[in-house]
Amino acid sequence: MSGYSLSFDIVNAEWIAHRHVEQADAIRFIPVPRAAHETIPFLTDDCLGPRGPAVDVAVTTCLAAAEKRPLNIVFHSAFCASTLLTRALSRPGTAMGLSEPVLLNDVVGLRQRGARGAEVARIADTALRLLARPFGPGEAVVVKPSNLINPLAELFMALQPQARAVFLYAPLETFLISVARKGLPCRLWVRELMAKFLPEGLLAPLGIEPEDVFRQTDLQVAAAGWLAQHRLFLGLAQKLGPDRLILLDADALTGSPAPTLARVARHFRLDFPAGAIEEIAGGPAFTRHSKSGSAFTPEDRRIAYAAARGAHGEEIDMVMDWAGKVAAGAGIALDPAPAQTYA
Repeated sequence: MSGYSLSFDIVNAEWIAHRHVEQADAIRFIPVPRAAHETIPFLTDDCLGPRGPAVDVAVTTCLAAAEKRPLNIVFHSAFCASTLLTRALSRPGTAMGLSEPVLLNDVVGLRQRGARGAEVARIADTALRLLARPFGPGEAVVVKPSNLINPLAELFMALQPQARAVFLYAPLETFLISVARKGLPCRLWVRELMAKFLPEGLLAPLGIEPEDVFRQTDLQVAAAGWLAQHRLFLGLAQKLGPDRLILLDADALTGSPAPTLARVARHFRLDFPAGAIEEIAGGPAFTRHSKSGSAFTPEDRRIAYAAARGAHGEEIDMVMDWAGKVAAGAGIALDPAPAQTYA
């Protein structure tokens, strides 16, 4: 636990709400000091490592102790610099970023094991309240969930009526290049994600039946998952309006970081000091790999993606053509108009 010892206090956000202990109807808290967040990419067990004794608190107690506060959420379609954005917005005195807390995945697991809607909403409400606890006076909280929870995005926004959100996505071709360059583990991951999306009914509006997935290539499955998420958030953005949810192209974030960060900061109502946005855009968040911490400039990224595009070009071209036809049949815009994308 790196010498970190602090008496448990439910209002102290450094005690992260980590897991839902379903059998005990409790939330498990573990101590994660603010500085530790800078050294780990995700709030998952394998990244966190040993954290000392945990504290389990009854859900009823958590609900009574944690008031609803404004929360900012970065929904995403994967491989789109969402970890980078969360790190970039995390600045003491302004905001704290929480990257993929497992507690939200537990809400999905609860739902997919057949829990009643009211119980899923109760645990989701508890989780969101606890994650919204500020790390410092006047600070905002930015939560980036795993994209496993995307089917619950509308529920989350309903439970948090003051919440504002961004749906960050890489353009489809860029997304497919990412999957191809990451190799077999990533190809397996997109199929695992599809297995989570199928019970939620996300594929049916695309005209894709469960048995169709067995006949599709890995990149077709990846494209179908991307289209399903895109359709979901295009519809949710129209329903909620730009004051609450905007869509953001990851190429804009990596290509023009300062103005894009400024747009997101305005949307999230983050009060950065003068010059801070420019400082962040030129700092390590955009010059190092968001997960490994190694040097990784936009030019490095361009070269890596160009090499992958060259190696997998034929497969990507075929899947892009197929995905375009699926999108047209389902009425999905692959490239949202600017008015849909930015507030």
